[in-house]
Amino acid sequence: MDRDGKKFRELLEKHHLKKTGQRLDVLNVLFSKKEATSQPTLESLLGQHINRVTLYRILKTFEEKGIIHRIIDLNGTANYAPCSSACTEHEHHDEHIHFNCTACNKLYCLNDIHIPGFTMPAGFKPEMINMVISGTCRNCNKK
Repeated sequence: MDRDGKKFRELLEKHHLKKTGQRLDVLNVLFSKKEATSQPTLESLLGQHINRVTLYRILKTFEEKGIIHRIIDLNGTANYAPCSSACTEHEHHDEHIHFNCTACNKLYCLNDIHIPGFTMPAGFKPEMINMVISGTCRNCNKK
């Protein structure tokens, strides 16, 4: 993995985070995937370079800082994907639809399809919007 990726070092610096090898490794994996990645998958990809607790803390910090967003798949597993550049520590702007393939179980961000606007009743304050469509992805449809 590219621990010296300038883009990732700048991203950590922008969010006032230390540029540790483990954080850079996690960013490298998440930003190299075309689909969202679960914590168990990250653990297996990163191997013994990082323990479960450290990975959990890194993911939580990245989510709080607006670097990644969390999506719950059809099995109830948390998956993570990079945020748009508009996300901040105080507000996520990843209000797009996600697609969970029932054949390969991959979870895709459909960034061009936004969740329609809606108005919450008085007194309700949403903290997270999660819209997941399930079906068969284009790769599995070709088989």
